Amino acid sequence: MASILAPVLYVAILLGSLLIFSRVYRRRLASQRKFDPWFPSHPERDLYVTLLQQSNPPAPDAVLKAALLRRAAADLVRIQRIREDKQALQALIQKGSVGDDLWNSCLAAEKELEAELIEVVGEANTFHEQWGQIIFATASELNANEKIKAVLMNMPKMRAEAELKYGLSKTITAGPVAGAVAAAASPSNPAPPVASPSTPASASLSPPPSSNGFDPSDAESSTSAGASSSGKQTKKKGKKRKT
Repeated sequence: MASILAPVLYVAILLGSLLIFSRVYRRRLASQRKFDPWFPSHPERDLYVTLLQQSNPPAPDAVLKAALLRRAAADLVRIQRIREDKQALQALIQKGSVGDDLWNSCLAAEKELEAELIEVVGEANTFHEQWGQIIFATASELNANEKIKAVLMNMPKMRAEAELKYGLSKTITAGPVAGAVAAAASPSNPAPPVASPSTPASASLSPPPSSNGFDPSDAESSTSAGASSSGKQTKKKGKKRKT
């Protein structure tokens, strides 16, 4: 009995010591690990603060407003980014891929961003009382305009890459079908009028032949002949009476 209890006790002590060492080592590493800030720098905010502190000569209001608007636009970009990162972190934390220290860093960056938004609204209200309510809407329009401008400026580069990738020619020549359509649509060569199909009056007015071989035209001729013969007989009777 004693020979079996000794190795079991030895294995239990060994496993317990390994677990204790791993926990202590992980805690020590977590305390020594320093995460970089979520957003390392804010150049738009630094530029606005520098212009605001400039006193000789002081910066004009138009320049300060433009700098504050750029600062609000950069804050909107950071809001979008931190929302996407927060969703990804939640999924990773549920799977156990990351620790709570990274999640705490994200929450700290979110609180810092909320304080930044409140500060921007306060600075906007110093220029105009109602500007703080619409400054982020204007900044959103500014960001949308920047995206459209970037796409338009990048179109020549994308076209050149597509031409190199797919072997497309820079100039597209019109084919024979396109040339014929363009020539027909030109004002010097108008299209001829379309003539409607004409049908003869006799064919349209003549009744169809009957199925039993009777022709209505024969009936009409017979009736006209009978009428003429009856007229002649009446004239002859009239002459006899006179005589």
